[in-house]
Amino acid sequence: MEFENLDGYQIAHAQRNPSAAILREQRITQKMTQVQVAEKAKITLQQYQKFENGSRNIRTASFQLACRVLKALNMDIERFFEGGYCIGEEIYAEDGKLKYKKTGLDIHDDMED
Repeated sequence: MEFENLDGYQIAHAQRNPSAAILREQRITQKMTQVQVAEKAKITLQQYQKFENGSRNIRTASFQLACRVLKALNMDIERFFEGGYCIGEEIYAEDGKLKYKKTGLDIHDDMED
């Protein structure tokens, strides 16, 4: 697949539960596994997976729980709830793949649990 120069572009999360994609993207760009996030947030892996797969919305969870997850991901809580994370990380194209500028990881890759 050919891409034009995408330097400086970002991925927009246009889906029903954009918070799920934002959580995943933040986790990946910080090179954390789902297990690591869950442990750091002091929640079960299944709880975190529900937030990330969109079956549970972090915005409707208790504020305390949401804060623990966001803090585990080194995210600014106020910025998150004000919509400051609605646009994704900067990306670039290399070898026909889209990659995160921050880490060089392919946007479709995941960290191993």
